[in-house]
Amino acid sequence: MGKPTGFLDYKRNLPTDRPEEERIKDWKEFHTHYDLKSLQLQGARCMDCGVPFCHAGMVVGRTSIGCPLNNLIPEWNDLVYNGNMEEAYKRLSLTSNFPEFTGRVCPALCEGSCTAGMNGDPVTVRNIECHIIDTAWENGWVKPRIPAVSTGKTVAVVGSGPSGLACADSLNQLGYKVTVFEKSDRPGGLLMYGIPNMKLDKSVVERRVKLMEEEGVVFKCGVEIGKDYKADKLDDDFDAVVLCCGAGNPRPLTVPGANLNGVYYAVDFLAANTKSLLDSNLEDGEYISAKGKNVIIVGGGDTGTDCVGTSIRHGCKSVTQLEIMAEASECRMPNNPWPEWPRVKKTDYGQEEAIYLYGKDPREYLTTITKIEGDEYGNVKKVHTVQVEWGKNKQGVFGPNPIKGTEKVRECDLVLVAMGFLGPVQTIPTQLNMETDARSNFKAAESDHKTSIRGVFAAGDCRRGQSLVVWAIREGKQAAEAVDRYLKKKM
Repeated sequence: MGKPTGFLDYKRNLPTDRPEEERIKDWKEFHTHYDLKSLQLQGARCMDCGVPFCHAGMVVGRTSIGCPLNNLIPEWNDLVYNGNMEEAYKRLSLTSNFPEFTGRVCPALCEGSCTAGMNGDPVTVRNIECHIIDTAWENGWVKPRIPAVSTGKTVAVVGSGPSGLACADSLNQLGYKVTVFEKSDRPGGLLMYGIPNMKLDKSVVERRVKLMEEEGVVFKCGVEIGKDYKADKLDDDFDAVVLCCGAGNPRPLTVPGANLNGVYYAVDFLAANTKSLLDSNLEDGEYISAKGKNVIIVGGGDTGTDCVGTSIRHGCKSVTQLEIMAEASECRMPNNPWPEWPRVKKTDYGQEEAIYLYGKDPREYLTTITKIEGDEYGNVKKVHTVQVEWGKNKQGVFGPNPIKGTEKVRECDLVLVAMGFLGPVQTIPTQLNMETDARSNFKAAESDHKTSIRGVFAAGDCRRGQSLVVWAIREGKQAAEAVDRYLKKKM
């Protein structure tokens, strides 16, 4: 490395986010960039560690170790330290299709496995990655890559989320004629309508889609496979099909009153907000507003955090985020050693903004809803909650058990359900008579991504279950390689 002692000489630092009092008034991205000199010092912290776990991309049990894309992190960190940003971009783009996405929304599995983080603070890998690709776009280094040859074979990709985009991009570069079908009015899937603008500005997604179109990828939006275009016809019309449909079935809230007016799935709340923002800057009123309302969010994950930040920007009266799990520790526990992903408490942008506005963290741990109460018009009025403790019940089943005497009734006007997803919509496998696994995911092995239907492949959340953007991109790339092997045998 250019600075062998950098991890000893310099402390981990990140550029300061836009202040809460400023960012809650708009929908612009809240992260900022360092100047090049400051970024170089952070790149210098990358050790010449010999065995860099940061790009291992392994799963051990239920734990991830390192970057699923196998990004060559030490190499481009060294290039950044030496000020060679263009070469750093070239090195980064060897393994990553969309570093501008992962550099903004990935939880940075690489940093959790950074050797410098074993006994200290890890390198700011995600921030450096984002700076590299943004610099590349600003300087015109990202140009259309027109495939030199064409195989003449056609491939349909169903879904334009991160796995679909990665699959389409990779197949296009291999010389296939790729058509991407998207049920929404804009490409991007989760990237467009599942992640709020303040985390991932939609111009960033649109810019990449436009580049892919210039490279030859065809996008057909407003087309729902299984409804507007029969799945079996798709199989007939193309040489291969890759299903990248995502996990679209949200986990329901099964308590009395869950069907009252004012109870919504988080995905619907976030998607409608982004669409209205893009269509009219929220002037059309075609979204679920939290303005002046007492908001209760069920779920303590990233989606719940996005609901907190969105509700605050609407001008909610109050916001509470209920988490059924216990509060995580501030540091690694003995059963969560390096280089595993650290399961530690994380205070994200939404919580920071709630603390700024209301003086307290919106999260309440070991708490669940027992009933939702409505008014005479069928609108949400109050929410009943209880604290829980985890253990075996009288039947010997492990789970959350209510604690008597901790019942509470809360004023509420809007309930947002952010409890994750159960699997993909079943329309396509039903029409194709395709096999699914015990969790209703499309059954396909990671080794070849082949479904039970010849010529039909699956990738991303619809195959592996709800996961991260970075894993979806990896799945899309792997599926493209599998399709390439399959079609080459037929040529």
